[in-house]
Amino acid sequence: MAKLEKQFLSIRELTVGGLFAALIAAGAFIKITLPTEPVPMHFTLQWFFVLLAGLLLNKRLAGASVGVYLLIGLVGVPVFASGGGPSYLLRPTFGYLLGFAVAAYVMAGLCEQFRVLNFWKMFLASIVGLFVYYGIGVGYYFFVCRFLISGEITWQILLFNGFLLTVEPDAVLCVAAVSVASKLRGVVRRTLY
Repeated sequence: MAKLEKQFLSIRELTVGGLFAALIAAGAFIKITLPTEPVPMHFTLQWFFVLLAGLLLNKRLAGASVGVYLLIGLVGVPVFASGGGPSYLLRPTFGYLLGFAVAAYVMAGLCEQFRVLNFWKMFLASIVGLFVYYGIGVGYYFFVCRFLISGEITWQILLFNGFLLTVEPDAVLCVAAVSVASKLRGVVRRTLY
């Protein structure tokens, strides 16, 4: 019976997961639009809240909270930087949103593996998450641009638009999120677990 109970999320976990999904959605509206081709890119604060989910929650809850955010957007609620709906799957930038879910899960898993978690270990987890997020995002961006939009995309455009343009500010968000998470982690863990 105890094993069956562990498979479901508690009320506290559901509440915190919903809070993180809402924070990620709010982060989409704090944005800077970058006029790139073939589609505009957005620098948002979503990554900051994804980082916090990955650094503060367990891997199941971190992945689920970002997954709920994605599902809400895909059913049509305009919580993404450029709206929402199932057609968002055809946008080159949707891969970055998929990368959010995987990165949150991976970061939380790494944090669970460390016996003692300090600033530098959380920073390492956030950098691993950053590369997971960009790896999935750039791969998806290439696939959609190459096969669904124009048919031709150079590696220079892909590297500049999909990576170099936003990776530096996202790395700064990693430092900010780790600073916040290092202060909040104990409180969140005691409250939830």
